Amino acid sequence: MDDLPDPPGVLWRAPEPRRSYDVVIVGAGGHGLATAYYLARNHGITDVAVLERGWLAGGNMARNTAIIRSNYLWDESAGIYEHALKLWEGLEEELGHPLLFSQRGVLNLAHSLQDVRDGVRRVNANRLNGVDAEWLGPEEVGEVCPIVDVSPDVRHPVLGATYQPRAGIAKHDHVAWGFARAAAELGVHLVEHCEVTGIEVAGGRARAVLTAGGRIAAGTVALCAAGRTSVVAGTAGVELPLQSHTLQALVSELLEPVHPTVVMSNAVHVYVSQAHKGELVMGAGIDAANSYRQRGAFHVVERQMAAALELFPVFARAHVLRTWAGVVDVSPDASPIIGRTPVDGLLVNCGWGTGGFKATPGVGWCFAHTIAHGEPHPLAAPFSLDRFTTGALVDEHGAAAVAH
Repeated sequence: MDDLPDPPGVLWRAPEPRRSYDVVIVGAGGHGLATAYYLARNHGITDVAVLERGWLAGGNMARNTAIIRSNYLWDESAGIYEHALKLWEGLEEELGHPLLFSQRGVLNLAHSLQDVRDGVRRVNANRLNGVDAEWLGPEEVGEVCPIVDVSPDVRHPVLGATYQPRAGIAKHDHVAWGFARAAAELGVHLVEHCEVTGIEVAGGRARAVLTAGGRIAAGTVALCAAGRTSVVAGTAGVELPLQSHTLQALVSELLEPVHPTVVMSNAVHVYVSQAHKGELVMGAGIDAANSYRQRGAFHVVERQMAAALELFPVFARAHVLRTWAGVVDVSPDASPIIGRTPVDGLLVNCGWGTGGFKATPGVGWCFAHTIAHGEPHPLAAPFSLDRFTTGALVDEHGAAAVAH
């Protein structure tokens, strides 16, 4: 069966799952697919299955707003996100697939004296870590993005902004398809519509995943299930310090190219970019209520639109085309959890909250290393689960105050 030729026009094959694999990855979003690809490419581990309860990349990967940046405050965060950004810069050529990666820059606006202080601090921290970062005054913000209202007599005056020129956006579906095709060509099995209902543990070790289609034995089980990671890990008796929230976004009708960069504002809780086809993409802050709903709420849309019009009065007559939501997993310090759990053979990659897409190639690289070697990659080591008992937190609440 595995020797059959690929049908014409198919990016990856859909094999029947075998009864056992060296590695089973739960979740075929960007992180799961990237992990599988780098396991095969970097470590020669190809006896791998990626299991997805729905369609490939149909969860948060299809519901995010595709912003890529690395201008985080703390050394640990800057390290893994900058590693990801460097991979992004060569990823299209490596995967041989169009990703529509556009380094159009990201502005983080400051609207108060405290915002200014925090922004300047972050710029200095970024530069110390080799991350490109600039502090711009209001006039310079207007030069980078002329449609932002930088006049002083508004409710939220723009006092300046941090700017990362190398940041940008990519087409999320294309990223998933690129990783999926490359992983499949290396022998990885991508199994859709295969919900994992439990993890079998014996002798303190994960032995298999239980699915709607039956038991699949595994040497290692790696969870990349985003907002549902805590649910799946709970079936193995592992309690993760995660809360799942709805994260909402919307797009406008198609417009002529008017927005040259990405603009974010923590103060008014919105960020706006313009997609390649022309629609405006707007994200909001997370809904405070815990939920697994993939639906938005009208009060969030209302606040989101009001915030966008504070910054971009030119969009007053734009029409909303559609809204949607994803389910994000948030840890106590707003930083990810990467690595081993108290159950041998069970590893997790979770807690990314609103920042998972931009990390896709970087965390795939680091998580694959951790799986292959049984020890965390140096860039992933600070994000171990035990930091919540040792107190070595990586508190990125400031960087994650608005969805991004």
